[in-house]
Amino acid sequence: MGALAALVAVLAAASGARAADDYKLGPDSMRQAGVPQGRVEGPLVWKSQIFRDTVRQYWIYVPAQYDAARPAAVMVFQDGHKYVNVEQEQRVPIVFDNLIHRREMPVTIGIFVNPGQRGEALPTDPWRADNRSTEYDSLGDQYARFLVDELLPEVGKTYNLSPDPSNRGICGASSGGIASFTVAWERPDQFRKVISHIGSFTNIRGGHVYPSLIRQAAVRPIRVFLQDGSNDLDNQFGNWPLANQEMAAALKFRGYDYRFEYGEGGHTHKHGGALLPDALRWLWR
Repeated sequence: MGALAALVAVLAAASGARAADDYKLGPDSMRQAGVPQGRVEGPLVWKSQIFRDTVRQYWIYVPAQYDAARPAAVMVFQDGHKYVNVEQEQRVPIVFDNLIHRREMPVTIGIFVNPGQRGEALPTDPWRADNRSTEYDSLGDQYARFLVDELLPEVGKTYNLSPDPSNRGICGASSGGIASFTVAWERPDQFRKVISHIGSFTNIRGGHVYPSLIRQAAVRPIRVFLQDGSNDLDNQFGNWPLANQEMAAALKFRGYDYRFEYGEGGHTHKHGGALLPDALRWLWR
């Protein structure tokens, strides 16, 4: 490689590294004067029967505009501790407050659920909950059944949740991203709106088959927002950027209502958090 070509390569790499860290939160992710604030309940604790001998925490966001006489839309977030945190990248309660106030999304109950830990004690680090990969990366309907048959009915004892699948969304990142897609794929009668950030559509537990499944199976009535970046993971389980590009190509081929935002970020929440308000507007349009 000549000196000029080497210099161009170095500059391109430096530019890419800057771009990967250059995603900033916009005003929709900040508290705004005059916007009513919803409340967050929790953390609450749930012991599952579907995932036996596991314990987990979850939180519930209730918008200021909630009226018990009217069924509210509902959105479930995997790795809930991350999405409910108003100091980090996603800040869902703040984003919900702003978008609901401007009627850019419906009045929506948020459910933020962590993966399960085997035994009686909660994990010190929710990212390392020992049942996380089993729940999130596995194909099939078990995690969907956990949500539909256990957690939503529990929240529904207190709040009026819409039974309309078009009023139900689900979101997650990494393994939580593929889990969110799996729930809608398996149960479009319950969930029809998906956001996947840096989704792990790789061979951790067989998720690499989704592009082929999408191309060959009957089209589901679901809407899918995908986000990934060119600096995402590449390891023994697969290449995350390529896997997400294959997902987007398969969804396009089959005529799904989908959107794919491909940037230069890595395996972080920075790009997904910056995009979240726009993703929610698109999802609920």
